[in-house]
Amino acid sequence: MNEPTAYGRLARYETAAVEVHTPTPIVPVHTAPLMPVQPGTVPAVTSIVLPDGRVVTGYAMEPAKPEPVAAKPAVSRAAVNVALGGVGFLAVCGGLLMLTAFITALTALVTQLVILAAVIFGGWIAVQVFSASGHRGGTTVNIRKAVIKRNKFYG
Repeated sequence: MNEPTAYGRLARYETAAVEVHTPTPIVPVHTAPLMPVQPGTVPAVTSIVLPDGRVVTGYAMEPAKPEPVAAKPAVSRAAVNVALGGVGFLAVCGGLLMLTAFITALTALVTQLVILAAVIFGGWIAVQVFSASGHRGGTTVNIRKAVIKRNKFYG
């Protein structure tokens, strides 16, 4: 059990039970054939000289560029639509309030005109009834017992 090490000392080893796990490969259900895709352009081969004099040749790696993000509007379309709907609703409510006020004023005007006409007409009638009962140049006929024979008046 004691064996010399590379450093000249003795090392003590103990044995333990080792469990070996073998991984099972995952096989995809649908295997699509891999199609090689040619790059659009052939990258340029570059050579770099290291400080110690060695030359390293290879393809230059360009950093991955993220796709440009579409410019988003400052405010979403839904928010704009909701705001426009609210403005329209307020305009309609204001118009309805004005219409209600107009109808109320028109009703008050008609009511006052009817009352004014009643007062004027009633005053005219009162003047006619209560005026002095003097003769104004008309003919007064006193009818007593009258007899009408053959369309003739005998009075």
